Amino acid sequence: MQNFTFHNPTRIIFGEGQIAALDTQVPREARVLITCGGGSIKSNGVLAQVQAALGERASFVFEGIEPNPTYETLMQAVAVARERNIDFLLAVGGGSVIDGTKFIAAALKFNGEPWDILAKQTPVRDAVPFGSVLTLPATGSEMNNGSVISHRANGDKLFFTSDATYPLFSVLDPTTTYSLPARQIANGVVDAFVHTVEQYLTYPVDAKVQDRFAEGLLLTLTEVGPQALAEPKNYAVRANLMWTATLALNGLIGAGVPQDWATHMLGHEITALHGLDHAQTLAIVLPAMLTVRKEQKRAKLLQYAERVWNITEGSEDERIDAGIAATRAFFERMTVATRLRDYKVSGESVATLIAKLEEHGMTALGERGDVTLEVSRRVYELAV
Repeated sequence: MQNFTFHNPTRIIFGEGQIAALDTQVPREARVLITCGGGSIKSNGVLAQVQAALGERASFVFEGIEPNPTYETLMQAVAVARERNIDFLLAVGGGSVIDGTKFIAAALKFNGEPWDILAKQTPVRDAVPFGSVLTLPATGSEMNNGSVISHRANGDKLFFTSDATYPLFSVLDPTTTYSLPARQIANGVVDAFVHTVEQYLTYPVDAKVQDRFAEGLLLTLTEVGPQALAEPKNYAVRANLMWTATLALNGLIGAGVPQDWATHMLGHEITALHGLDHAQTLAIVLPAMLTVRKEQKRAKLLQYAERVWNITEGSEDERIDAGIAATRAFFERMTVATRLRDYKVSGESVATLIAKLEEHGMTALGERGDVTLEVSRRVYELAV
């Protein structure tokens, strides 16, 4: 096991009715900007619950944060926050809203051009305090310090992390997910699955706890993912899904083990160029990535095939191929297509995608830094 430091300061408040706990978590004198996406939190009553819990505190609403939140929209929120003298942010939504709120929190304290936080990886030393009310289990953003932001004008999708951008708290009420469209639930399951894989399917370092924990999360997702589509108001299913997605990217299973993230980097470029959902790009890239890199990942792929998919017969290559096929089949079962052509994207995009990876310095990706542009090209071509 590798050396590591693990620290996660986010308080989790889990369960039905816990939105009321905002009254004890948000400072009494705070001027609060509620950030959100579309109108769903109005129609399903979540916004009303949030505002009731905030009570007499001065609160304002900024809505319109997109899936794959854009710099352009978030800078509008920054302007509103400054105009209203906001000193506390409350993200109410899924990972995109929470990611966007992290950027708003950082930008409000940043001295300079805020896009440099992503484009130049300028360190974020301070941020406006914020919490979240999670309504879509997927990204784990409710319990980590990472954020991915798109720049519409430049065609970029980049990430940043900072110790200053952990949520102070996150409220996880599974009932807030009951009204979600099936597409968002399916995407969330795929997203959490690939988050886990990116920290697990690398190479062995004898990290038994992390491996078993990751395998438990993957097995849970294969069980509750289809159930979540079939039974939208099953509390137990939604509770397990919500907590699994949080644990998939709160730092715990990645402590002391090598991490990959090449699938995410290649996926980001597909989203930036073609506008596909984040999870859709992961479902496209991962099976191709595992196929192209199966020699480098051989030991863990064999372990994955046996422990997650119960594949124990056949040669090593047959078991590895069967594990990759099972992964693709699971995504398809979750109704998330796994090839570029399924989204009417042809191989003609590959050259542009590779050029964007090079522009963004993504030339030595993966757990060993050996995912070169040529390897990425092979992955994209196989994903068509």
